[in-house]
Amino acid sequence: MIKRLAIFCGSSTGHNTLYKQEAQAVGKLLAEKGIELVYGGGKIGLMGAAADACLENGGKVIGVIPEKLMTAEVGHTGVTELHVVDTMHERKAMMALLSDGFIALPGGIGTLEEIIEVFTWHQIGYHDKPCAFLNTNGYYDKLFNFIDHSVSEGFLSQTQRDELIISNDINELLNSMG
Repeated sequence: MIKRLAIFCGSSTGHNTLYKQEAQAVGKLLAEKGIELVYGGGKIGLMGAAADACLENGGKVIGVIPEKLMTAEVGHTGVTELHVVDTMHERKAMMALLSDGFIALPGGIGTLEEIIEVFTWHQIGYHDKPCAFLNTNGYYDKLFNFIDHSVSEGFLSQTQRDELIISNDINELLNSMG
């Protein structure tokens, strides 16, 4: 049962307004389902959009942000809890500890690094929490092609590949996560 869900997503909104709309839909749905949102603690971009939507719909939001990014990402002081940590490593470790599962929304290299790291931790047995991608507008299609290539070249097993939960529909994604 997922009580807290970590999302990894962009500190910008991207060029397509659909990304922000989906981030807001994620925040709203988590609030409606009583699932607490754990995220990177920023007030801007998709992070801020998801957090604000969750809060506006009565949800609980827990942010985890390194001190260095408090200014750069405009740390969201209006969330339910805001943990300010020293490093990105501490941020990711705390988010993983606080969460029952992980979803990547569209984002840049940081988003990709965060979801791949927790998926790696899952793969080697550090946790058994679900790892998922909300593939809005086919954003991650090329990544999945690469992951499939890794399987065909023998660097990732099909079983491990099948453990990634992928959908372009947040309701379907949450249902698949348990």
